[in-house]
Amino acid sequence: MINIKDFCDMEQFEKIMSNWAKATGLATVAVGADGRYISECYNFTEFCIDLTRKSPEGCRRCEKCDREGKGVYFCHAGLIDFGIELKIGDEVVGSVIGGQVLSEAPDDEKFRAVAREIGVNEDRYIAALHKVTIRSEEAIRASAELLGQVLNNYINAQYMEKHNKQIIGKLGTGAKDAEELVNRIKEKTVQLNTVHGKQKILALNASIEAARAGENGRGFAVVAGEVGKLSDFINDINKDINKLVGEIDTVVHKMNE
Repeated sequence: MINIKDFCDMEQFEKIMSNWAKATGLATVAVGADGRYISECYNFTEFCIDLTRKSPEGCRRCEKCDREGKGVYFCHAGLIDFGIELKIGDEVVGSVIGGQVLSEAPDDEKFRAVAREIGVNEDRYIAALHKVTIRSEEAIRASAELLGQVLNNYINAQYMEKHNKQIIGKLGTGAKDAEELVNRIKEKTVQLNTVHGKQKILALNASIEAARAGENGRGFAVVAGEVGKLSDFINDINKDINKLVGEIDTVVHKMNE
């Protein structure tokens, strides 16, 4: 599960939400994939936070709306709320919820009925209701979609930045490891050169002994020939290794530039 706080500059995240809340007058809060708040609560109304959510039944209904509400919708109490998913690619990593506004002047009797259902003082509920901001549904929808787009663009940019830094870090480590490996291979090729030299000497000595022994030195001659072939084979392999090492070395140095 991707945690927004693990890669995102939350100070800038909060600034985006705060500025949006000041500009629109709408309430908002961000939650992670686990449903827990990951930001401050902005513009939460007395009607919602101090009355509806303080009631056990009201809180149960609100939490149900928080979980299930998508896009712009009317909450159980009659206010307009919104829920916009926050995604990294196709994975939902959280959501931004809010609203707590009216789209028109409220019907007091309707809200008195809600107050009775959730066990809240009716007069206090209506007094708090009349403090709730009224916005057109169109303006609310546009504001919610804008916040969702801005936050999604921001968290995706932050995620890619961290991801790219990790890749660069791995490349840097890989380049260092590759350079060390190249140096080790170079050491081994030096040893192969030494073996090649010894093989050539051994082949030469075997040829000399075969010549001295005449007819009896045929076995030496065969051995000398095979040793010589082995020496040439080792030399060819060594040349190929040196060529590959040179190519790898060039790539590694370019990575380090």
